[in-house]
Amino acid sequence: MLNLLFPKVCVGCKQHLMKQEDVLCTACIHSLPIASFHKTGNNSLKDKFYGRFLVKNATALIYFQKRGLTQELLHNLKYRGKKKVSTFFGKWLGAEISEIDSYKEIDLVIPVPLHKQKLKKRGYNQVEGFGMEIAKALNVPYRDDILIKISKSGSQVFKTRILRFEAEEVFSIQKLEAIKDKHILLVDDIITTGATLEKCALQLLKGENVSLSIATIAVA
Repeated sequence: MLNLLFPKVCVGCKQHLMKQEDVLCTACIHSLPIASFHKTGNNSLKDKFYGRFLVKNATALIYFQKRGLTQELLHNLKYRGKKKVSTFFGKWLGAEISEIDSYKEIDLVIPVPLHKQKLKKRGYNQVEGFGMEIAKALNVPYRDDILIKISKSGSQVFKTRILRFEAEEVFSIQKLEAIKDKHILLVDDIITTGATLEKCALQLLKGENVSLSIATIAVA
């Protein structure tokens, strides 16, 4: 009865979902520009961070396409309260990487944090569902109390790497003892230049004997 009154619709195309579908319809799933670096053996994402910090694994599920389905999905997630998009992609990626030996070594999942004022305004971190589902699939803790953001910044999606650093995004690490000897999976919604992830990674790598992998929903 509830579905008759409030039918579930696809977050991508707004068409009614079939009974067996959730969040995205089958047509939208099939039209996604799949990246899945963890399955293809493509190292170009990992190479993005070469000379900046050491990465063990790096993957993203889809390619970001401006004015396309991926932009619609990420905008729904970040600005329109559609948190289930994050969970949907977390379940997808979690199921895939949980079967890969190199990802089975991960001890901890940590999200790129929001500044507390932005978190209060939005009401959620858009990467939380993504990270929590991956942590569940890997059977490891999800910790959002270790890496914190201590300066505000505007949207970073279309800025150059130099402008990103000039935006004065500042992160800080807490509870260093909690990440000692840990292989951390740092998660975010999208990689563009990688500047935000780099700043987060350099904080996490202050921990003793820490190794780092990266996973995002999309890559631009």
